[in-house]
Amino acid sequence: MGPDVPLLSDYKQEFFWKRFPQTVLGGPRLKLGYCAPAYLRVLDEAFAGVVSGVLMLGVGATLQGLARCMAHRSGVVQRLPAANNILADEEEVEFTHCVAPETVHFVVPGKKFMGNVVLHTFLAGALCGLSTWYLLPDRLSGLYDNTGAGLGAVVPLFALSWVTVCIGEYSLIVSTATETATFQPQDTYEITPLTRPLYILTFITVDLALRFSGSGVAELQVAAQVLHIMFVALPVLWALGMLSPLDALLLWAMEQTLVHGLGGSAMSTNIRLLVMFLSSLCVAICTFFIPSSLGVVLFTVVMGYLLSQDLTQLLVLVKGTSLTLGLGWWGLPISLMFIIGALTEAGLLHQLYLINSGNLTSVEHLESSIVPPSPQEVVGWILIALFLLTHLLRELQGACVLGGAMLNPLYPKRVTTAQAFRQKTRGLLSPLAMIAFLSVDESLEKVHTASLAIGFTRAFRMVWQSSEAALLEMVLVVVIRLAGGHRVARWNELGTTVQLILVSLVVNRISQFVCKLSFALTVLITSWTESKQRRQSAGTLLALNATLFPVLLGVVALSALLSAPLLPLFTLPVFMVGFPRPLRSWPGTPCTACPCPDSVYYQQPCKRLASAIRPAFTNGAFGSCTPGSHYLGRFQGRLLWISVLERGYGYCTVNIKGLELQETSCHTVEARRVDEVFEGAFDHVERPGQCFRLLNPHWGNVLTPCSLLPVRVYSDAQNVLTGIIDSPDHLRQLNSDFLKTFVWILLRYCVQELTRGAQRTKGHSLQTSGRKSQSSQLAVPSEQGPAVVKVAMDSHIRPESSSSSHLRGPLGLGLGLSLPFVDKGKDNIPSLTSTTVPSNSQPLHFTSPHSEIFSLPAEWRTAQLASSKLQVLRPCFPESWFCFCLSQLVVESFGEGDFEQVTLGLQEDRALRELYAQVVLSCCVGLGADAQVFSPNLLFRLYCGDGPWTEGLEWLRANKELHQLTLRAFRYSVKLLVDQASLGPVESLDELYTTLQNYLDNWFIGLVTDRSWQDSVAQEKPFLFSLVLDHTMGTYTSCVLSLQENLVQVGVLNEEGVRGQWANLSWELLYATNDDEERYSIQAHPVMLRNLTVQAADPHLGYPIYSSPPIHLRCL
Repeated sequence: MGPDVPLLSDYKQEFFWKRFPQTVLGGPRLKLGYCAPAYLRVLDEAFAGVVSGVLMLGVGATLQGLARCMAHRSGVVQRLPAANNILADEEEVEFTHCVAPETVHFVVPGKKFMGNVVLHTFLAGALCGLSTWYLLPDRLSGLYDNTGAGLGAVVPLFALSWVTVCIGEYSLIVSTATETATFQPQDTYEITPLTRPLYILTFITVDLALRFSGSGVAELQVAAQVLHIMFVALPVLWALGMLSPLDALLLWAMEQTLVHGLGGSAMSTNIRLLVMFLSSLCVAICTFFIPSSLGVVLFTVVMGYLLSQDLTQLLVLVKGTSLTLGLGWWGLPISLMFIIGALTEAGLLHQLYLINSGNLTSVEHLESSIVPPSPQEVVGWILIALFLLTHLLRELQGACVLGGAMLNPLYPKRVTTAQAFRQKTRGLLSPLAMIAFLSVDESLEKVHTASLAIGFTRAFRMVWQSSEAALLEMVLVVVIRLAGGHRVARWNELGTTVQLILVSLVVNRISQFVCKLSFALTVLITSWTESKQRRQSAGTLLALNATLFPVLLGVVALSALLSAPLLPLFTLPVFMVGFPRPLRSWPGTPCTACPCPDSVYYQQPCKRLASAIRPAFTNGAFGSCTPGSHYLGRFQGRLLWISVLERGYGYCTVNIKGLELQETSCHTVEARRVDEVFEGAFDHVERPGQCFRLLNPHWGNVLTPCSLLPVRVYSDAQNVLTGIIDSPDHLRQLNSDFLKTFVWILLRYCVQELTRGAQRTKGHSLQTSGRKSQSSQLAVPSEQGPAVVKVAMDSHIRPESSSSSHLRGPLGLGLGLSLPFVDKGKDNIPSLTSTTVPSNSQPLHFTSPHSEIFSLPAEWRTAQLASSKLQVLRPCFPESWFCFCLSQLVVESFGEGDFEQVTLGLQEDRALRELYAQVVLSCCVGLGADAQVFSPNLLFRLYCGDGPWTEGLEWLRANKELHQLTLRAFRYSVKLLVDQASLGPVESLDELYTTLQNYLDNWFIGLVTDRSWQDSVAQEKPFLFSLVLDHTMGTYTSCVLSLQENLVQVGVLNEEGVRGQWANLSWELLYATNDDEERYSIQAHPVMLRNLTVQAADPHLGYPIYSSPPIHLRCL
């Protein structure tokens, strides 16, 4: 697609310009897009004026009552389902007259719930009354008298303010506009109509506070004046989507208060956020009422540690069902040691500080000229040294330094093995030094103020919750004091803990500003430098942004101040402030995906990748890992999106998503750029110029390489089989290999059935107590384990023994308690060897007493095939291989006895040999594998189980288990063909037997599309093999997956770039409904990674094929 692809399709443009005026005006549908009766427009405009009167309550009740009355009229209007209603899709209605039900429903759609009818109507009345009081002309004149504003300024303010009130009232009692600020895809409980009125009530609340305070508070006076002016701008803010919906606003407010006010972390789910917010608030309240400063220190240290832990892991330890990677029960004594050590240190230091401060006061007049440094100042210098050391160590752990501008010269030039990677050092940061800093703070003597109670609760919590951030904040406070900040009275009066809160806010907002500005410049510059992104309007937008650069800085600063995403409209350099929302960006729990058969390739390495992430988080290889951070992992054509949801002391909660494997053109372009970014950092491609050698060639990309992680994952290898499966020499051997493989599989099947029978017998014998066992001749294994069962045998058992006539059981095994044998002396008693067969089959009479173990089911030898055809193929049956397999399986299956005699008896049993020959050759004919020389097409079709029709195919398919064994044998033989062509022919029967056993134990050989393939990947089968037809090239390839340790390349993404693109995605799909698969905002952008970012969004806006539940990682 070219860069000038339409931002919105023609249909969506018409739809957008019908919807946007409704949003601006609060709901009136003035622009319908089609011809409508004149009375409809009159009614629609009249409501906007009527709702602003003093009779708002009555009008609202009348309108809602009329709407419900018309909705319950039967036989007048029959509403079509939305799926079949074409008029509803086009927003067209057939009108008959001005009071028709469809007309009333169009103007006043009504509410879904009766409770909302009552609530919204009464709220509309209250809002109108309060707004009238809020906008009284005398009130406005009195408010702005001292500012010099005359009547000319008050009148426009009065008129425009009533427009704002009318827009808010309209959404309550008439119809609700679709908001540009949409957080939830669906408004199930009709919360959207409350958004605008509640913002209006917030403004009115400030004015009411000023009225009841007697206008004596100067701050409230200024706030009321500013808010009256902003009141006029509310419709513009609503239209631009800068004001959050109520649910997003509540979550954002709790998250910001928890992080910056109470020292917590952003949480992985909404429920966890609510519970943690309330718990932290209770701790702050309790801190306020503790009488002694020592009690405050000890209480806040303990509660800070407990709240910084993921206490739900105690339930996980009890249940043992959740996906968690922690220390297990060892975490409890370790946590107890931390708490005891921290309490001892904090208590002793605080008591010593109190004693020392008393002594200093008593001798102050004696040595006034000598001022020793305070304990907190000494600890402050220690913190500065600790910060420099830990920051340096963390920087050296990653592949890039200085914000990604330069490559780390100390990073290994070529990390080709996981062992080389594991030699990297680790950094450790202890919070004990910060506890010492806070324990000797002089503000503890004045802790019985709300601000200091909250401050100390947050400070001691941050020490544990986010040690790196707390260390940075304390160092900045110490540096400000050393620079003379303690001489500023107002700053010094705040106290250390309140200073830490302010420093935290400033650092966070500056960090956001830098990230947002970097993202904005990336969008702006690449709109011109990337030729495939250069639209016709690119020059105009570039010049406009350059001219209005101060405005751009203001937009970026405002979005950083509100901690809201910077929204690039359609991902063009047209920037808006998105509405504030939680860091997760999405309302639901992060575990939804669009699953497909490829999802298993991400499900398998998910837990192993999480295990590899743990040391990277601990040693700082991923940089400063905070909630809201996003990382991109790349290996073997797969892309992993790692999001940090929550962070505490010694733990981290992440979500891992897998992006699609069926690469589109856009996906391929961005994946190629990702590979180039990682190659430039990890492979250190030589570039001319000594001074540019360490510069990151891809600095400015939203992706910055971090580290390499050794992970045990599947490696994919594709080999073209041209020259192998089309070689006559190789294909001639296939028929013989198939018969040998099938014989081995059938014999192995019998041994497995013997194992199952023995296990069933064991379970039965455990249930029947007090009964004498009949198994004196058979040793039943005491535990389940190997795939075979060791059977004790007595080679001297005579076939004519009459004592065996009472033995019966499944598969003729006498319930697995003794070996079967033939009773030829009693014809009236059914023989165990006389397998039940149709009347046209002859009963089998085995000459060996052990042959029944290897007997096959009767229905497997009922193929209606011409005897002449089987006689022709009879010489192909591998008798020597059959005898060899019998000898091997006898040794493996029987625990004791004369192996040679048993083996000889089985090998000389002609009936057993003919049974196998009949079944093997019948299946060979039925499958269609009796061809002298296979063609590649026939081989591939037989491998897939889609061979041509043959004489016995339907009989074979009717015996499903036999059909599956036949398919497995043919697939094993194809794998054997490929191996022999690559590695050389099999030289002995023993080597062939070992190879087939290896296939059974370590390989899954089938089709990529089989469900068993996905199950084998999930179970981590060491190797998987399949044949694949490349339709584009017309070639056959082998797909081999091998489970081995690979290095996963991981880089950090610009988190504000991700939030900005997701904010645009939410606006574009939920409001503009621009779901065109070829829209501009989803096209490939190799610098912003736009297509990959859209994929990684939560469904239904994004489409990751795998998304893990929140994974708890212990990172201590």
